[in-house]
Amino acid sequence: MLNVTVANMGELAVVSCEGRIVQRQAASRLREAVTSQADAQIVVLELSEVRAIGGGGLGMLVFLQRWAREHKIRFLLFHPSMSVLSRLKRARSIAKFYIASSEEISAILAYANSRYALAA
Repeated sequence: MLNVTVANMGELAVVSCEGRIVQRQAASRLREAVTSQADAQIVVLELSEVRAIGGGGLGMLVFLQRWAREHKIRFLLFHPSMSVLSRLKRARSIAKFYIASSEEISAILAYANSRYALAA
């Protein structure tokens, strides 16, 4: 079971995942959550609570990265769990994804918050 929550702050969307991305249904839920953020300029996929990711989940991450690039959206992974990191490394996919540091996410959140406050 995968739980997905989305927080929007102006041009920024943070998609947080909790659970497992091992079945088609979970990968589809993730795809729907991310692709519904077509108006965002930055999508951060927070993966600290993902306990397992299968081949379909990895394939979905690749799809989402390509989708974001085609829509001129910056796509960042943040705080992937050890199991996700391990799986990315084993699949040699880790180099294909940008994993943002805590400092980068803090800066992005501060920037988005300031832009969001000005727009409100």
